[in-house]
Amino acid sequence: MESGVSNKKFILYPNAGRDHGYVMTKKVDEILRRYGRDTVICPVSDDDAAIGEVPDGFRIGELSDELSSAEMIITFGGDGTILRAARAAADMSVPILGINMGGKGFMTELEIEDIGLLSSAAVGDYRLGSRMMLDVEVLREGKAICGAFALNDVVIRGVNKVIDLTLLGDGQRILGFSGDGVVIATPTGSTAYSMAAGGPIVEPAANNIIVTPICAHILEARSFVLACDRRVSVEVGFKKQNPVHLAIDGDNNVSIQSGDVINVHKSERYTRFVRLSNKSFYKIVGEKLGERA
Repeated sequence: MESGVSNKKFILYPNAGRDHGYVMTKKVDEILRRYGRDTVICPVSDDDAAIGEVPDGFRIGELSDELSSAEMIITFGGDGTILRAARAAADMSVPILGINMGGKGFMTELEIEDIGLLSSAAVGDYRLGSRMMLDVEVLREGKAICGAFALNDVVIRGVNKVIDLTLLGDGQRILGFSGDGVVIATPTGSTAYSMAAGGPIVEPAANNIIVTPICAHILEARSFVLACDRRVSVEVGFKKQNPVHLAIDGDNNVSIQSGDVINVHKSERYTRFVRLSNKSFYKIVGEKLGERA
């Protein structure tokens, strides 16, 4: 439980394509200002059209410039908006509170009808939870050509054609197969592409690495739930030299070649999330996945 009220500001991080006219952003700003809190709007898109839609009287800033003096980031959109905020905020450990204006919104804390709970955040009455992240690097002929980190997942996938991959954990062979690719996910990302590919749902507060083959052409290909300290490697084979892409949290597409090795392991970074509601993860899964009473 946070106690007391800091003098740090709240960053409002709206996706203009979801919060049309910044209607919800303005409502949240009103709630926070009612409690004397400072705010700054950092639109997800930095193009002139998105910035030009911000109403007069609101301060606009660049997210990277505002993080050092921020108490939290409030996002307006879906999980994609949160992923963008998480990549920006991870190094400074600024917590994120998501308001769902997208689709499923597994990572968002509040629905639109719940914004009254923001009064608790304004007075410092909230909890924080941490989610593990993954570091990823691509080696080509033994040299690193790419490095990044992910909150959700790392996806190695063929471009419209089958590829052959070998999966290893701590240097020991896990599985070799031909197929569409593989998803390496955090527990947070277990409800995204990994689940769609047949992987398990893992409680997001857990510390595990989930490895899920995508449309593998062998019967024994199943998901593996590994300890968080395992170092996962994916070797791209030469049998089927088809185009391969690496995606990190659905972004940062990198072209991969046969012979490349993708190393993934638990990051020292964490994403912190603000908790205001008492809704359980089990209830969230039931609601988001369409459970019927």
